[in-house]
Amino acid sequence: MKKKELKESTSGVRGVIGNGLDPILAAEYAAAFGTMVKSGPVILGRDSRPTGGMIRDAVVSALSATGVDVIDVGVVPTPTVEIAVKEAGATGGICITASHNPAQWNALKFFSAIGDFVTPAQFAKLKKIKDESAFRFVPHQKLGSLSYDDRYVNIHIKKVLALKVVKKAAIKKAGFTVVVDAINGAGSRALPELLERLGAKVIRINCTGNGDFVHEPEPVAANLKQLGQAVKRHKADLGMACDPDADRLALVDHTGHPIGEELTLAIAVQHVLSIEKGPTVINLSTSSVTAEAARAAGSRVYLARVGEANVVELMRKKKAVIGGEGNGGVIYPKFHAGRDSLVAAAMTLSAMAAQKKSLADLVKSFGRYYTIKTKAAMPDDFVEQLRLFEKASADLLGKTRVDRQDGLRFDFPDGWVQIRASNTEPIYRLIIETNNERLTARLGKKVKSFFK
Repeated sequence: MKKKELKESTSGVRGVIGNGLDPILAAEYAAAFGTMVKSGPVILGRDSRPTGGMIRDAVVSALSATGVDVIDVGVVPTPTVEIAVKEAGATGGICITASHNPAQWNALKFFSAIGDFVTPAQFAKLKKIKDESAFRFVPHQKLGSLSYDDRYVNIHIKKVLALKVVKKAAIKKAGFTVVVDAINGAGSRALPELLERLGAKVIRINCTGNGDFVHEPEPVAANLKQLGQAVKRHKADLGMACDPDADRLALVDHTGHPIGEELTLAIAVQHVLSIEKGPTVINLSTSSVTAEAARAAGSRVYLARVGEANVVELMRKKKAVIGGEGNGGVIYPKFHAGRDSLVAAAMTLSAMAAQKKSLADLVKSFGRYYTIKTKAAMPDDFVEQLRLFEKASADLLGKTRVDRQDGLRFDFPDGWVQIRASNTEPIYRLIIETNNERLTARLGKKVKSFFK
């Protein structure tokens, strides 16, 4: 029997359609959510993948059955759902999206009444209700209603434009030309419209919003070749790519070269800290380049477990002014506490305009690190393998400081190594980063050989 591909965590209930995620499971989780929030309205949005309509119908039915009113905001970026929750005074939100995962995947992401991802404690409560089928279904005369509201992309854009850290006049004066690849996802309208309202000339590729993922959807360098070619062909200043739910942003410089997903956050952190002072929170898998940029600006840096909910929770605790994840996920809590590609895009152009530098020149201001990111199917004995690796780590890596918050992370003077289970797929991830290319390659061979 084929093993089901399903992950259940604060990052969402994510699975392959027909082999992990189906309308029954979606309805059970939605009924549990309606039971947990007790009343509405609940904001419901989705990305553009073709299975979204099917899952949407199951979610609406289940929420209605618990007496909760639903406001359907349509195909929108995940951060737009977060904004809509706060704007509408909703009791929570659900976004139907598998984020960066391929087209066969879909998921439910859950948001609290303040527009944040549900906390680990809230998700545990939600899952308990689902597992025990402790649903609060109502009689027919008390069923929840369904309404539609398509205003929230425009509201999202207006709010980004109103941010003080967004340098609208300087961006307009710079007259940037930007190529946008939205992978035909939920950012197909929102990201180009924001850039145009900032005064940029926008060239769209894969911005139909029809859910046709013409290349692998995760915005990593290997998947940005078409964008790089378009940037060169149109002699654009830069290229921008978002994932299907438009909460992550990757950048390509004027030569068509992907600068690396990590640097989106580093640019945003450097820019915000040039204007505001305060702590920075990043996750344990984020490149040292961001921490280095933050510390250079006088900011204290805190490391959170991977996962947007974990980062946001620590940001609130430490009163951080900026933070995020090194996958292109920028979080600016003064606006809202969630990753947002529109915020990241506006901050990137603001940094370029304020410093009067090209993206390539902006990148030169950061320290150079050499990184290997890889992943593999989750073995049944993964916990035991981690234990054995930690035991052997002194021989493999030398003297290190070990952090056990999220898998294992080993820090040493020249870099760090992390091995952890993914929150979003049935895989484990390995990251090796040092300030020396040969050292990174050598450690990569050692660690990969161990886990084989």
